[in-house]
Amino acid sequence: MNTPSTSATQARISGVHPRPASRGDAFRRVAVTALAAALLAGAATPAMATADSRAVSKAAAAQDRPELQKAIQAFVDAGLAAGVQMRVNDEQGEWVGSAGVRRLGTSAKPPTNGYFRIGSSTKNFTATLMLKLVEAGEIGLDATVADYLPQFKLDRRITVRMLLQHTTGLFDYSFDIDPDGKPVSLIPWQGKEWVPKRFHTYTDEQLVRLTLTRPAKFEPGTRWSYGNVNYVLTKLLIEKVTGHSYAVEMKRRILGPLKLQHTVVPGAWTGMPAPYAHAYYRYQDAADQWKVIDVTRQNPSWISGAGEIISTTEDLRTFFSALNSGKLLPAGLLTQMRKPHPNSAGLFGSYGLGLYVQDLGPNCGGVVYNHDGSNNGYGALMYSTPDGKKTLTASITTGDAPADVATEFPKALNNLVKTVFCDGQAQ
Repeated sequence: MNTPSTSATQARISGVHPRPASRGDAFRRVAVTALAAALLAGAATPAMATADSRAVSKAAAAQDRPELQKAIQAFVDAGLAAGVQMRVNDEQGEWVGSAGVRRLGTSAKPPTNGYFRIGSSTKNFTATLMLKLVEAGEIGLDATVADYLPQFKLDRRITVRMLLQHTTGLFDYSFDIDPDGKPVSLIPWQGKEWVPKRFHTYTDEQLVRLTLTRPAKFEPGTRWSYGNVNYVLTKLLIEKVTGHSYAVEMKRRILGPLKLQHTVVPGAWTGMPAPYAHAYYRYQDAADQWKVIDVTRQNPSWISGAGEIISTTEDLRTFFSALNSGKLLPAGLLTQMRKPHPNSAGLFGSYGLGLYVQDLGPNCGGVVYNHDGSNNGYGALMYSTPDGKKTLTASITTGDAPADVATEFPKALNNLVKTVFCDGQAQ
């Protein structure tokens, strides 16, 4: 875990990779609320029996999907997760399930309505919020950031679009590669160094100023390099333009209108709303002994507008479906959000403005949009077809088992995504 190669792998999974990314996590267990409601309605209203029977049949069919259960169980079996939960909405209806355990040492499964830290999936919320300001005419997508945040003396060529697209050239405070090819973190966000600092509060200005202690990696707009600092700056820009906090504007423009009552912008709050599955972190201490601690409580201020949000699979589904079906942004801005940068191509697609564009091929439904992410102990998956009708949202909580993350995680994720989007058949 402390070797450079392993650190780089963890950084990519955590959404702090400086290069084209990898991602996050999964699901299991059958929820029968919809089925029970349909049965009760059918019994109480004989005149609606035919319609209710169809509803019951659809709900039952959606729940009877062993291929989905198998796909999320694979994360647990590979040692990648202590617990997973997933929600799939498609032409068969809604399937919710979980695998593994809610807490180490117990047998209870993770709650399928549980809260979790969504990590870099936050970037899609932040990008959408910024584009809402563009839609309202409060700022331009190609506006000069330095005009709004003069205190940082940023390169005047850096624009709002570049922040959202990761083309600013700024060195990233959380994880980057120096000119000699050495991984560099300017704050302790992983390993034994992070453990005593996991409740520490960082300010957004502090994070930006840490970044600016290092020279830019390239001239703005000339290349692509994923960096959390771009979304910390986006958060600061939102606050400057609106005169309100990021949390207030997120609630006013996105969470409130969509009735996302189970999505939290925590700031420096270390808690977790109930219900939830516990998350664990495995690290080597000073004596090179492996230790495991419960990290359900942690301070996400280090990741700020790039990864702080807490949510549920249901709220993520509602949000990402609304975004992709055109309910949050006008067609022109949604098109720009989905336009990938030509230099950002990687295993999981190419990057637009706060989301990835991934082509699964003609035999697997074509293009899907996504933005996964993770914080220590937690991960999230968020996928949708272009029309928002077919979605996959999921959470993973890590445990105490060692795992070959670099090999097994991409394999399990690829299998899961293709099981959902390739008509139940992993490719």
